[in-house]
Amino acid sequence: MTRTQIALFMGLVSVLVATWAFGSYHRNRLSAEMADAAKVFLAALTPEQRAEAAIKFEDDERMRWHFIPDSMWPRKGIPFKKLDAAQRKLAHAFLSTGLSHRGYLKATTIMSLEAILKELEQGKGPVRDSDLYFFSIFGEPSETQTWGWRLEGHHLSLNFTVVKGEMIATAPTFFGSNPAEVKTGPRQGLRVLAKEEDLARELLHSLDDKQRSLAIIMKDAPDDIITKNSRKVEPGNPAGLPAGDMTKKQTDQLVTLLEEYARNMPEELAATELEKLHQAGVDKIHFAWAGGLNRGERHYYRIQGPTFLVEYDNTQNNANHIHTVWRAFDRDFGVDLLRLHYEQSHTKR
Repeated sequence: MTRTQIALFMGLVSVLVATWAFGSYHRNRLSAEMADAAKVFLAALTPEQRAEAAIKFEDDERMRWHFIPDSMWPRKGIPFKKLDAAQRKLAHAFLSTGLSHRGYLKATTIMSLEAILKELEQGKGPVRDSDLYFFSIFGEPSETQTWGWRLEGHHLSLNFTVVKGEMIATAPTFFGSNPAEVKTGPRQGLRVLAKEEDLARELLHSLDDKQRSLAIIMKDAPDDIITKNSRKVEPGNPAGLPAGDMTKKQTDQLVTLLEEYARNMPEELAATELEKLHQAGVDKIHFAWAGGLNRGERHYYRIQGPTFLVEYDNTQNNANHIHTVWRAFDRDFGVDLLRLHYEQSHTKR
């Protein structure tokens, strides 16, 4: 090997080591930030509040989730409603460790829509309260041990599992919006999940007749996301149009839509999900649509790849009520990450 070849080889090794170290740093840094924020939040609670917020990691509650109002699905955890002003600031600081700026903005705006629903319904619907969003901390927050946390309430379910401070699972992740578009009042025109709707429809309208015949799987949209609040989603056979049958521009549009979902999470977590998506093969991702083709019509779509499933539904309240969810076949509630860690630890012994 010549000196030039040796120099190139050593340079490549340095780049690879730096890349590995950078990735590890980000995972460890983020899990440490989550643990620190959780500890500070817990320390600010009274003993009675801590008893509500802290739940054993092994408790069945960790995988019991839903996106309907609390009055219809009573939750464990500590709601914002029981926090004072200082505690609320710490709760929001804690929440921000699990979301990107755009994700945090979506989440807090979704919470604020409860006030609009309360005014629209005038007490005729379920209890509407922007403070009925619950923090649940599963296990002991730690930079090196396994624990988890969740923020959940109407139209929002954010689930995190941290395995030994090294791996973070973020699914299932649910964002919903009612109204999908605020029609009247001072916030008229607000659309929290606009891109999730518009980017998908833009992709649909770019398809030719042959592609569209594959993509549209049903004439009528289902009434809700099909997986609902299931604890585990099996991959099954993907439906719709495979990305392998799309043009380069259409494939890029599909990836842009998926990025809108993934980038609700901090950049390092989003990058991990998107890397898994690409490694598994973008051409294997399927895009399926059901229902009307135009805004204001009931519609549904799903995007399924080898490692994940995205569902979107806008059918209720005259197609002005959105549900979206990101499911990870191998990472929902960190189940497979926990299994992998156990197998690795068992092998080392």
